Amino acid sequence: MFRRRRREQPEQAVEQEQAAPTRESGPWDADEPHPESDRIDLGGLRLPHNPDFDVRLASLGDQHVGVVVLYDESSLQLQALAAPRSSGLWDEVKTKILAQAKHLEEREGPFGSELAGEMRVEGESRPARYLGIDGPRWFLLAVIAGKAAVDDTVAAAYIDFIRDVVVVRGDEPMAREEPIPLRRPNEQASDQASEQAERPGLNPFKRGPEISEIR
Repeated sequence: MFRRRRREQPEQAVEQEQAAPTRESGPWDADEPHPESDRIDLGGLRLPHNPDFDVRLASLGDQHVGVVVLYDESSLQLQALAAPRSSGLWDEVKTKILAQAKHLEEREGPFGSELAGEMRVEGESRPARYLGIDGPRWFLLAVIAGKAAVDDTVAAAYIDFIRDVVVVRGDEPMAREEPIPLRRPNEQASDQASEQAERPGLNPFKRGPEISEIR
């Protein structure tokens, strides 16, 4: 499990205190006022620290493109993608997922419209929820699978986790739907995190393979 990110420097903390958040919860954009807390700094994502969660980087080739969080017989996959300034991606991504998944239906969730039902993992069905959040020039896809997809008590821990994620889009040009790159934390990771860091990557339009690798 990754260690926590050190607190902001004093001058950064003062700046955040002076600019109070304008929303009750995130996911937050790095450039908007958001609550100061200890977070795991992965570059493109800053994740809230929860000692009960096993956080692992997922890779595609030599690039870290997503995060897998394990907790209570469940998993949460997070992937941040670059989005255009003019519009979000969730409606488009939903259409692509539904075109490949026959066991999902659309419903309202804590972040608006989401998809819920069954995902196929190595020929077996597993309950799953697909949540999409459009931000300024970024899109965050969250996939909850396992017990948390049907147990609201377990799901609540994941929802709170997502609400405190910070997305760092950066100013560099990126292609539409390009994964926002991640990196290992600045602080030394545990041996377990190092062993898991090179596992196969996430693909928001292909369900299952990354889950089977970390069960």
